[in-house]
Amino acid sequence: MAHPLQLGFQDAASPVMEELLHFHDHALMIVFMISALVLYIIIAMVSTKLTNKHILDSQEIEIIWTVLPAAILVMIALPSLRILYLMDEINNPHLTIKAMGHQWYWSYEYTDYEELSFDSYMIPTQDLAPGQFRLLEVDHRMVVPVEAPVRVLVSAEDVLHSWTVPSLGVKMDAVPGRLNQTAFITSRSGVYYGQCSEICGANHSFMPIVVEVVPLQHFENWSSTLLESA
Repeated sequence: MAHPLQLGFQDAASPVMEELLHFHDHALMIVFMISALVLYIIIAMVSTKLTNKHILDSQEIEIIWTVLPAAILVMIALPSLRILYLMDEINNPHLTIKAMGHQWYWSYEYTDYEELSFDSYMIPTQDLAPGQFRLLEVDHRMVVPVEAPVRVLVSAEDVLHSWTVPSLGVKMDAVPGRLNQTAFITSRSGVYYGQCSEICGANHSFMPIVVEVVPLQHFENWSSTLLESA
């Protein structure tokens, strides 16, 4: 969960998000080095005779400013492709959940269970209990077991939506008539918040996402209770 005056990302709650944070720091250091080098060259050109004709026509300089950017691109591309394939890999998920975007709420269907589905609406401000977050809390959370591969099938019934949970490193567009899929593995129990990240209409900011990660035994008790009451 984000907190006031936070400068960085939310704490990672999945292995993929941890990789994304490492890649962000890796790319940011490269950007800092490039910025420092360019700043040094600008200062040197202004304050010295670095603009000498022989230096500008130097073959060595031509080679450096051709090879160096290519090497930098490779340093960024290789870890980026690794994470991209890691995010796309879905091997034997323990649980499959279908998330449907509506104007303006989410509905969830646990496809491995019969008749286990529900709608998830944002709780109005006047109905919030002490400790609940305004514009983020919902009446029915999406509950998943900890350390279990979960596949999420994402679609929409009306307009474009986007199912996004930053702490889990998940962001997938919900497109009407199309079924997209994403996957995640949670590394610890907790409650993780997200919001629709596509401008989907007047109440775009009022369709939050809440993923509650619990131990397997708690998940089985929760699903059994929900099925009995259906």
